[in-house]
Amino acid sequence: MNLTLGFPELALTRQDLSLESALNHFRTLMERPDPAVRSIRHQPARPGEYLPIPDSVHPSLKAALERRGIRQLYSHQAEAFAQVQSGRNVVVVTPTASGKTLCYNLPVMDRLLRDPGARAMYLYPTKALAEDQLHEFQSAVDEMGAEIRAFTYDGDTPQDARKAIRQRANVVLTNPDMLHSGILPHHTKWAKLFENLRYLVIDELHYYRGVYGSHFANLLRRLRRICEFYGSQPRFICSSATIANPRELAEALTESPFELVDRNGAPSGEKYFIFYNPPVVNRPLGIRRSYINETRRIALEFIERGQQTLVFANNRLATEVLVTYLKDACDRGPLPRETVRGYRGGYLPRERREIERKLRDGEIRAVVATNALELGIDIGSLDAVVMAGYPGTIASTWQRAGRSGRRQSASAAVLVASSAPLDQYIVEHPDYFFERPPEHAHINPGNLEILLGHLKCAAFELPIRDGEKFGPHDATDPCRYLEEAGFLHHSAGAWHWTSESYPADATSLRSVSSDNFVVVDITHEPAVIAETGFTSALTTLHEKAIYLHEARQYHVERFDYQERKAYVRRVECDYYTDAIDYTQVKVLEEFDGAPLAAARRAHGEVRVNRQIVGFKKIKFYTLENVGAGKLSMPEQEMHTTAFWLHFPAAFLARFADLTPTEKQNGIAGLGNALRTVASLLLMCDPRDLGVALSEEIAGGLAAFEPNLYLYDNYPGGIGQSAPLYRMTEKLLAGAAQLLSGCGCEGGCPSCVGPIGEVGERGKEAARRMSELLASGLS
Repeated sequence: MNLTLGFPELALTRQDLSLESALNHFRTLMERPDPAVRSIRHQPARPGEYLPIPDSVHPSLKAALERRGIRQLYSHQAEAFAQVQSGRNVVVVTPTASGKTLCYNLPVMDRLLRDPGARAMYLYPTKALAEDQLHEFQSAVDEMGAEIRAFTYDGDTPQDARKAIRQRANVVLTNPDMLHSGILPHHTKWAKLFENLRYLVIDELHYYRGVYGSHFANLLRRLRRICEFYGSQPRFICSSATIANPRELAEALTESPFELVDRNGAPSGEKYFIFYNPPVVNRPLGIRRSYINETRRIALEFIERGQQTLVFANNRLATEVLVTYLKDACDRGPLPRETVRGYRGGYLPRERREIERKLRDGEIRAVVATNALELGIDIGSLDAVVMAGYPGTIASTWQRAGRSGRRQSASAAVLVASSAPLDQYIVEHPDYFFERPPEHAHINPGNLEILLGHLKCAAFELPIRDGEKFGPHDATDPCRYLEEAGFLHHSAGAWHWTSESYPADATSLRSVSSDNFVVVDITHEPAVIAETGFTSALTTLHEKAIYLHEARQYHVERFDYQERKAYVRRVECDYYTDAIDYTQVKVLEEFDGAPLAAARRAHGEVRVNRQIVGFKKIKFYTLENVGAGKLSMPEQEMHTTAFWLHFPAAFLARFADLTPTEKQNGIAGLGNALRTVASLLLMCDPRDLGVALSEEIAGGLAAFEPNLYLYDNYPGGIGQSAPLYRMTEKLLAGAAQLLSGCGCEGGCPSCVGPIGEVGERGKEAARRMSELLASGLS
């Protein structure tokens, strides 16, 4: 009997239920004309490099390690211990599942055994990861029978337990959000911790990049300021997945010197990395099979063979659609529906802990997750990872692929490319991915909007003394500005917080607003089933939306913007909803500009106004548009930085054979191509860049002289517009090459966008414009 599951190319018999048989069929697909499998790379197994446990390790700790079967260390673990013992700050950079946890647990436990009054703080980017690592830490402590007390401290910690943790904990495991809003503002209650803080552990260092990393650097400035007040100088121990500049990032975040440990001594099992590009079903239009449907089919092939599988999707909607598809497939097959689960940030903590436990225990055969499971949560031995779409960066792709084969067994990772231009470039140029180093992680802690928010928090925590620096910045001028705004008052040689507000609440580390929306199910008795961030709430919880949660559909009955609640009712329907937004950009200040082939290039500060104006109803499986609706949601405003091209009437006049609509379509298509090339040049996630086209009024007449903007998709900007301005030549040449090299006739998702969106001559217009602009720089 064949197990085709609607995927005849990968049909196997029931007797061939192994990873190797699946790989053989992928190899067979590669031999076909115009194959869907674009590359299979094999990484052989490698042996470990070991060193003895140092004699300086406390005897109780050494004995506990030996009882757990650890009689020697990986070479990087031994090196990290030696560096920490020498009093240096250390950043450890090795692949997923290489024993990084012991790199910081070993020196911390050793110190606590010798000095019971010492304290340590562990910072994890998520609550789930902190909870997971507490179990690891506590099991080692129990093995020793030591009086070391470790606790997580986050938003889920019961109120009655918090006082005891503040007084008794030797090790506090928390996250940046809790440190920002729940610990530093109340530092007087944590005096014992800050007076005796010896180590600050930062796990998943690579996570702190871009806007979040810029906030985190300012948060660490506030933490060091508090430590200095209490007389402590903790050492930093950081761990990171592979990025291009780990030491540089650690030093930028902490403003302290670091030693780098990056020679991996852990053994690894063999891994197969497969690049899969869904087949073209309409060549003139450049339309491929749905990457979501292809991901479902490939994941089912692994699941049916008994392979425990993790599926990554790039957003909440794709995650929930894939969960729905896989559960439906289980209903039609031998596996129970409960063997497939979803996992993302909006799930309640209890739900996430249950999924993690069942995945470790093997009760769940597959999980569909957002990047929430990209981090190092221990989810046991996985056989396969399937990625629905390119994650946006090389580093993130390797991080996801590393979640399979964690127990040194053979494993597979499959990247299923979407039709997005960046996905198509990566899947069609596998050497670019496999031979290029991971991206650099950049932060901009001097971003004025971010800096001012944390300066307010710092003043709330402790008065800012005259002449005091906040990082490298003299705080005097910003404090004067905050005084004029009514937040500070200068007295007795210091700036004091005088506002009645709580500044940490107004400063979100991750987004425009710190407010979360609560999802309330009113089908029976009202019950909270999920929460979601401010930005995603506007697109997923508007009235008439279908909200998806663990393959269940809920109709949004009421969206209470003021109270930050959405009231939903359980329904059975065959469609989901997708929001439609409208974006307008206005230039506030031009930093630099220059002529460009009768057009103009510039970069500067802009205001972006975005509004959700409607939604589409999309049918499951067929992806048909089966309806639409209008919405009137509150408009969101953001100041950021942008690179833009200005197209004056003289430039557009060179394309006399094109109608005004075709010219506009060409510029819009060019914007899609430029964003793809820009994300490659900047080595950033395409979602970090917004694209907008706006009409400008010229000479007092309503002449069509548009600006095409590539803007930083974060308040205040993250410093991407200036590099794009400097790299205009490469940017335009890359766009021209992308457009001329795409085999479609009139436009497709892999270049300018589908022909239905850019019109009959949209691709032609975009290509000609890009070539003219590129010639103006040559």
